[in-house]
Amino acid sequence: MNRRSIPLVLAALILAALALMASARRAPRAEFVDFGKTVTPTQPTYQAAVPPVSDASIKEFRIPIVHATVQIAEGVSYTGWTFGGTVPGPVIRVRQGDLVRIRLVNQSPMPHSIDFHAARIPMNQAFRIVAPGDSLSFEFEARDPGTFMVHCGTPPVLLHIMQGMYLPIIVDPAGGWPGKVDREFVVVQSEFYASKPDSGPAQPDFNAALNRQASYVVFNGRAFQYQKAPLKVAVGDRVRVFVMNAGPNFTSDFHVVGVVFDKVYPDGNPDHALEGVQTYGIPAGGGAVFETTFSRDASGEGLYAFVTHAFADAAKGAVGVIQVGTPQHVTAMAH
Repeated sequence: MNRRSIPLVLAALILAALALMASARRAPRAEFVDFGKTVTPTQPTYQAAVPPVSDASIKEFRIPIVHATVQIAEGVSYTGWTFGGTVPGPVIRVRQGDLVRIRLVNQSPMPHSIDFHAARIPMNQAFRIVAPGDSLSFEFEARDPGTFMVHCGTPPVLLHIMQGMYLPIIVDPAGGWPGKVDREFVVVQSEFYASKPDSGPAQPDFNAALNRQASYVVFNGRAFQYQKAPLKVAVGDRVRVFVMNAGPNFTSDFHVVGVVFDKVYPDGNPDHALEGVQTYGIPAGGGAVFETTFSRDASGEGLYAFVTHAFADAAKGAVGVIQVGTPQHVTAMAH
């Protein structure tokens, strides 16, 4: 090898190394979560804090359908139809551009299905009815960022949703949400239509659902649960809340008392952000993202109720508390 060829060889080696590194960076990493084994904690409250999205570009989820006894209010049990054993079902979080793979396993005694509002996919392929003991697999690219509803679409859809068959999927923008936040929570509003028997679990009342006469309107599956056990943040924290409204009938007029939202994302496009918002309405089947900062010189240490501002619904359970810092007088708000 002559001296003149050495730089050429070195350059070729460097280019090959860079290409190899780039290829390694592009190689997709898969992540698998089995919601039959990874069950969302619901005691003392449904776990509202959500971890950040992972770096895996392929995200696979096994979602079992099971009928399970859940608590919908203090002292009130209910036989729910669930994704993963809880109401709402587990939070799915992905990034725009990720490949999302779903395996739905029906471990219940009746037919069910699943409908991803975040998926652009033929419904007859992915959202078909799955018989007891059967399963269904499909995949889609998460093209649209935002907070989306996932629910059972088996007729009558009203019945399956009022029984608890819903969960949120959060799709982060490809470049992430603008700005850093200190805490992130998910809040799912929904309604239960239940008649209380003399003994045993409350029973579904389909006629009440048809007439929009809710027994409970709840956040994350249980009435008033975040009053006794508030969501806790520190003074100065910037907080992001992913809100999904499962309905099946009512709008969620989301509001935090003592706070003005710095930003509200009606969808996942950061360019569509609204600023200085007091209350924002989310239709049944919709979602939005809310951000606010609990600054020391403004919304600092203290207690802040979060509600649907349709107060007939708030009185039925859609009230919680955010505790900022360690205020001297921490008392749960009266129902």
